[in-house]
Amino acid sequence: MLRDMEEWNKIRQQVLRDGVSIREMCRQTGHHHTTIRRILDNPSPPEFKCPERPRPKIDPFMERITGIVQSDKSMPRKQRHTAKRIFEVIQSEGYSGSYTTIKDVVRELKQTSQEVFVPLIHRPGEAQMDFGEALVKMDGVLRKVMLFAMSLPYSGAMFISAYERECTETFQDGHVRAFRFFEGVPKRISYDNAKTSVAQILGTYQRKLTYGFLQLQSHYLFEEHFCQVRCPNEKGVVEGVVKFARLNYFVPVPEVKDFDELNALLEMQCRADMSRRLRGQKACKAELLEDDQGAFLPLPPTRFDACRKASTTVNRLSLVRFDNNDYSVPVRYAHHTVVAKGYPETVLIFRKEECIAEHERIGLKEDISFNPVHYLRLLQYKPGALDHAKPLHDWELPECFAQLRKRMEEEAKAEGTREYIRVLRLLEKHSMDKVAKAIEKSLRLRRCNRDVVANYLYPDEPFSPPTFRLEGREHLQGVIVQAPDLSAYSSLTGGN
Repeated sequence: MLRDMEEWNKIRQQVLRDGVSIREMCRQTGHHHTTIRRILDNPSPPEFKCPERPRPKIDPFMERITGIVQSDKSMPRKQRHTAKRIFEVIQSEGYSGSYTTIKDVVRELKQTSQEVFVPLIHRPGEAQMDFGEALVKMDGVLRKVMLFAMSLPYSGAMFISAYERECTETFQDGHVRAFRFFEGVPKRISYDNAKTSVAQILGTYQRKLTYGFLQLQSHYLFEEHFCQVRCPNEKGVVEGVVKFARLNYFVPVPEVKDFDELNALLEMQCRADMSRRLRGQKACKAELLEDDQGAFLPLPPTRFDACRKASTTVNRLSLVRFDNNDYSVPVRYAHHTVVAKGYPETVLIFRKEECIAEHERIGLKEDISFNPVHYLRLLQYKPGALDHAKPLHDWELPECFAQLRKRMEEEAKAEGTREYIRVLRLLEKHSMDKVAKAIEKSLRLRRCNRDVVANYLYPDEPFSPPTFRLEGREHLQGVIVQAPDLSAYSSLTGGN
């Protein structure tokens, strides 16, 4: 095209400006005089338009194909007609053309019939929230994690945190962390229609909210906005944030020890992203965030307790059922009513405001989390169950515990087992390392009983006699004590 335009321009200049005749130009260029006249009449080469050719085989079926493509828009994506399926349908109705023609027509119809959107304005103080997925290598194992994402469309600031799964507790905890990160509460937050926030869809814009969502909203007082069903474009900013985080923060796959390390890394990356300037913006995210913060609601004086609570009764095995899993508590609370609080990573069990047990939350279903220390008090009365107790089956104790038990049972047999259980009960108040060091000391000194081990748990402190001081006793500082008369004692010694 560039060579043709250069020749086109050259011919026009020589004829119209320099006065070269059309006959001479035809001789020089070899073009017909009709071509030269067309060049002189048009400043640039006219665009070539290919005339539409008739399609006698497919034209009679275009209305049918268009109807199928349009009706598919109201169906789930996985249950829509493919080009092959449309080909089979119209073939049974008399179509005699090729599959390639149908495929090209369907592709063109789907492309030209896509929804068109209106550009929206994003005001300060508004946010969008969504969940996504990513892979991470945690403690050497490749696993899927759920990503909580909140974005501020006006400034572009974003917050990402990772959780084991998407549930009410992680939904609430993500908000608590995001509000602390942004140093305020957005006035309006847009959501999709996930089960963590919507209990029932009552209409296009009406929703029945879940109890967990209402708790969160009542604490922070933000306004909610829910997208229409299957319209994620209404919160397209946070959809893009999830994709951005997955491509930039999880490629290559990060290797971390636990969720605490992963979330610390994600928060650091979100803070570093504040210095980035988005396309079309005159300032970076950190500067625009100040406008967002000016429109925020203030953070409440107390932090929201992001957990799911359940009141239940401890069964006869000293187990509490929560979220279809069982967690142990000390045996003295068997058959008592307790409250279980499920956090994203832990489960705390309370009895009258006292935390009686803490467990790492189980990710599976129908599993049991035992704390062997919870059953030691019962074993003291049932020592025969020591070797068959399920809570103690996989309990890894230092080697010194086995040596102590062997020596105790050699010296006192059955009573030695009871004495060993009494030593184990020291773990109810002291750490494993501390008790192990006390046992090792008692083994070296060949003094193997519970009282000796308990005595070694406390360090030897140098004795210092008590000294009376007047600090804090100002009322005694004015008291004057007369010096004693020692002559009265002379009579006891015979005057000597």
